[in-house]
Amino acid sequence: MDLALQPAPAAAAPTADETRRTVWSALLLLAAVLFAGGMIRTVFSPLQEAAKLDLRLSDFGVSLVQGLATGAPVALVSIPLAWIIDHGHRVRLLIALFVICVIGATWTAFATGLPTLFMARMLTALGASCAIPVIISLAADLCAPDKRGRAMVVLGLGTYAGTAAAFVLGGWLLGALDSHPIALLAGLAPWRGAHLVLALAGAVLLLPLVLLREPQRHEVEQQLTALGPIARAVWAKRAFLIPIFTGQIGVSMADTAAGIWATPVLIRDYHLQPAAFSGWLGGLLLVSGLLGAVLGGVGADLGHKTGRRGGLLFAAVVATALGIPTALFPIMPSLGGFQVMFFFLVFAGTVTSVVASTAVTVLIPNEERGAAMAAFSVISAIVGGSLAPTIVTLGASLMGGEQHLAPALAATGVVTGVISFAGYLLAMRNAPKSATEWR
Repeated sequence: MDLALQPAPAAAAPTADETRRTVWSALLLLAAVLFAGGMIRTVFSPLQEAAKLDLRLSDFGVSLVQGLATGAPVALVSIPLAWIIDHGHRVRLLIALFVICVIGATWTAFATGLPTLFMARMLTALGASCAIPVIISLAADLCAPDKRGRAMVVLGLGTYAGTAAAFVLGGWLLGALDSHPIALLAGLAPWRGAHLVLALAGAVLLLPLVLLREPQRHEVEQQLTALGPIARAVWAKRAFLIPIFTGQIGVSMADTAAGIWATPVLIRDYHLQPAAFSGWLGGLLLVSGLLGAVLGGVGADLGHKTGRRGGLLFAAVVATALGIPTALFPIMPSLGGFQVMFFFLVFAGTVTSVVASTAVTVLIPNEERGAAMAAFSVISAIVGGSLAPTIVTLGASLMGGEQHLAPALAATGVVTGVISFAGYLLAMRNAPKSATEWR
């Protein structure tokens, strides 16, 4: 494909080597944006117990900040976002979203209570989460269909490395700023200072983003510009999309709940402090994320090359089956058991996420990908992002209170894992062999 960060002159088409070099430079930049967005969005998780004490919040209040605040804005803007992804200037949209993410993280550092923290987290999640489908759409036009699994690996590496960095840097900054306050942070509490430092660091990526050029769109089935026809075209594919969305939403619920409540479980049930576990927890997230992204991308490509109906999704089915028992990580009798089970839970979730993203870019026509991803984002934001953290706290309340957080988290993970497994099995059965099969 003749795609580049800077468009080549018409009279001088790039060679194969030049094309490969230019494409990968763009993909690496997009991965870096995902890294920064994931880090800024996630850093509140290892710091939430400190914020809870500082702002005098309950677990339910934290669940609203980590759930409804991060899911509601994504659901509200997903439909117009889809239209822009499919028909507008995606690079400009990505820049705007990243600016919003940085503003939200900066505001978090100065939150004075639940309302302001809620609003700040809304902006952070809006920018970071909505950037993901934009980046997937851009990446799809920066590589050939049979290379998209590997492209999703690169993007997955950025996402999961950012999440891991949030835990490592968040825990380290919490301890470092507590022991050695920085005058420039104006006496901010350590958890606030950590947010401000990472927000400013992430903002550095705005400069190379401004230099990124919009790639040419490929594999356009037909030119649909009105939302009505696009929605009908996506709805016509519901036999495939509903099951795959169900499968990925189940994974999203389990992973979201685990990522949010792992830190409180380690502090309350295993009697550890963030400085003691942030390093190895971040390491587990990084290694499991990297391994899952690589195997998910390779598995998707190999499955697609078999030519069998649903072959692309085989790796996701296997991964969801693996993920069901690993959801028991918070009730393991030893810290070692917690670590092993948590590792494989994140690994399985990463595999399924990469496979699902690859399936949408390969099996859905170009002009409908944004709408399909937006539909998934709405449902995932409402069910996975908004409700999953609160479901855990409500489950703990039914069991007797906040001290039952660990078994409530385990039960939520097992139930959502079973739902995910069923969804991917049905999606595998109903999948087309290629995007052209819909014609």
